[in-house]
Amino acid sequence: MPSALAMHSSTVVSRRTKSTLIIAALFLAQTLAYAADEPKLARVYVTFEGASPATVTPGKPAVVDLRFKVKEGFHVNSNQPKSELLIPTTLKLDLPTDLAAGAITYPPGKDLSFPFDPTEKLNVYSDEFTIKTKLAAAHTAASGNFTVHGELKYQACSDNACFPPKSIPVQFDVHVANHPKTAHHGTPQSPHIK
Repeated sequence: MPSALAMHSSTVVSRRTKSTLIIAALFLAQTLAYAADEPKLARVYVTFEGASPATVTPGKPAVVDLRFKVKEGFHVNSNQPKSELLIPTTLKLDLPTDLAAGAITYPPGKDLSFPFDPTEKLNVYSDEFTIKTKLAAAHTAASGNFTVHGELKYQACSDNACFPPKSIPVQFDVHVANHPKTAHHGTPQSPHIK
């Protein structure tokens, strides 16, 4: 005969599985329902609001803040939405040859519950959020301005429905200040040697 603890554990697992399946079914049904309308609506749920000014010198990486704004009445899944069934927000950068990116740091989202399952909390971004990335310049990088391109992938939802995943372009400039190497001064040569 199973113990009370085993029965309780199986009930908790069963509830979690049921909640996960309910969330997945609702998202799938709502995504399919709204997918037909999406091309007509061509809605933009997130906008890129710009980047902090950045100057990079070889050997001294700089952190760049990329600011995004979510349209009022909507939210997007965070980078860690608490369910493997949800599409996380991700940033991908395409850098010029002389630049390299370090870690991309995503902000923590807010844990919110929604009418379709008030017992389950999802981790989301709403209003404004900032993603940070560290950029470094190669020692051979030329001085000047470099343009970084990229895209933010996200899935937007309202309180009642989720929409097909979208992406928006990201573009910002980085200034590289590469100080010219100074000439090596060794022992002066005798003026008598030709």
